[in-house]
Amino acid sequence: MKQTASKAIFTLFALCVTTMLLAQEGGTGAGSSSILTYSLIAVAVLIFFFLVVQVSDNLLAIEAKQIGISEDGESNSTASSGGFFGNLFKPSLPEYVDESEPVYVLRRGHDILLEGEAEPQIDDSVQATTYAVQPPNFIGISPIPKMVVDQGAEVKAGDHLFYDKKRPEIKWVAPVSGEVIAVERGAKRAITAVTILADKEQQYRELEAFDYQNADRSALVDYLLDAGAWTLFRQRPFDIVADVSEVPRDIFISTFDTAPLAPDLNFVVEGSEAAFQEGLNVLTKLTSGQVYLGLDARKDKQPHKAFTEAENVSKRWFHGKHPAGNVGVQIHHIKPVSLNSKVWTLGVQEVITLGKIFTERRYDATRVVALAGAELEKPAYVKTKIGAKVSDLVKGNLKNDHVRYISGDVLSGKRKAEDDYLNFYDDQLTVVEEGDDYALFGWLLPSFNTPSVSNTFPSAIIPNMKFKAETNMHGERRAFVVTGNYEAVTPMDVYPQELMKSILIGDFEQMEGLGLPELVEEDVALCEFVCVSKQPVQQILRQGLDTMREQA
Repeated sequence: MKQTASKAIFTLFALCVTTMLLAQEGGTGAGSSSILTYSLIAVAVLIFFFLVVQVSDNLLAIEAKQIGISEDGESNSTASSGGFFGNLFKPSLPEYVDESEPVYVLRRGHDILLEGEAEPQIDDSVQATTYAVQPPNFIGISPIPKMVVDQGAEVKAGDHLFYDKKRPEIKWVAPVSGEVIAVERGAKRAITAVTILADKEQQYRELEAFDYQNADRSALVDYLLDAGAWTLFRQRPFDIVADVSEVPRDIFISTFDTAPLAPDLNFVVEGSEAAFQEGLNVLTKLTSGQVYLGLDARKDKQPHKAFTEAENVSKRWFHGKHPAGNVGVQIHHIKPVSLNSKVWTLGVQEVITLGKIFTERRYDATRVVALAGAELEKPAYVKTKIGAKVSDLVKGNLKNDHVRYISGDVLSGKRKAEDDYLNFYDDQLTVVEEGDDYALFGWLLPSFNTPSVSNTFPSAIIPNMKFKAETNMHGERRAFVVTGNYEAVTPMDVYPQELMKSILIGDFEQMEGLGLPELVEEDVALCEFVCVSKQPVQQILRQGLDTMREQA
């Protein structure tokens, strides 16, 4: 908002100067003096009017956020980020956007265009044989969960593997049938992975039929806990596995991903429309509020009908650069969370898995995963299961072996070794060049392959240029200076840099006041990308979230 206001005031100031110059060129005397005076008065009135409207918009937004205004208070005229003038000059939207539903135009952010986007087709030749469920993927659970099966046991897909000692009602289940070949442990004997060698022919634990439409919520919760579906629900704040005792205020699902090389969820949902809708129907029984769908209003191609024609949900359109597709950003603009106002989030494929529990009466952990990155011979989509082994997915598809594997995207994903496994919630494996080389003279030489928000690079003159990603940081950690870069790429009413500093000094009240409960790592990943001080912003944020969770 501040940037929009500054630009508008500058424009009005330029108009004022231009008017003065024209009046001076028009001649001298009383006539020209009157014209100049009236012009100055007119411009002053315009500036005053602008400031009044802008300040009023900001105050109304703050007040609405504080009192938790209901969705009945939403309207298209105020949904766009940027206030009254932001709506006045908002970009043209695609024809398919239903503007009878709220549309949010986000003006801050940054798209990183990389080479190696997955082709929209399933590569059936890729078949993983080993899978793992990894307790470290789940924030807040006991580092040594209680095992239900031992090494060497035979399991079916959907059989219980372990449960959380802190919350024993929450159970994790096998994504595939096969033999438990390892219970891997790390520091202090913490379990890092339960590994399963998959059968060639998959077998599933058959679930009992359940009429959720006529059952009460507690019975539905018990059924989902036993089926292993509860781990699909993530709770904000803190991004933890949902608390069984908490009824979420609302549930949010983003139907598009704006991260670099992210999978196209319109392609992913193809063929699973019925299961997706069934999952949405189930979610409506679990919340006291609404199920919100975030829809993509950025492209010429219309979102899949499974999203635009979904029933029993409230739809919201989003237009803008990354991170517009982040569910946290969408929550912030629709109905923000706080320590006392908890919500759940799911991905599209988690909703499909939830739906299949009722349409097929089994826990189907199938995932359509995007294999992306310039270091792959053939970037494509593969159909696999949760927690597939990395080496199985990329076998025979690498251009060279000097690469880094990332479970997720290059901004917020986790580094993986070849013998590691995809994380539970990830549907993307990115392979990029390992950047362990040093460029002569560093940033002093012009570079056409350095993605950056700075206009000092020659690549800035080619806005749609794609880059070959590598892992060099192009700098080193230094003093935490104030640049305004964080705010420029964060389409939320928070101050990321001040928040990070409050976390570092342990100021609990300031952390909460600056919006920490609304954020998770992916929401500040761009801040880390643009940081001239090379601060581990996501790590700092998690430190703050863990501190607040322990104190809450």
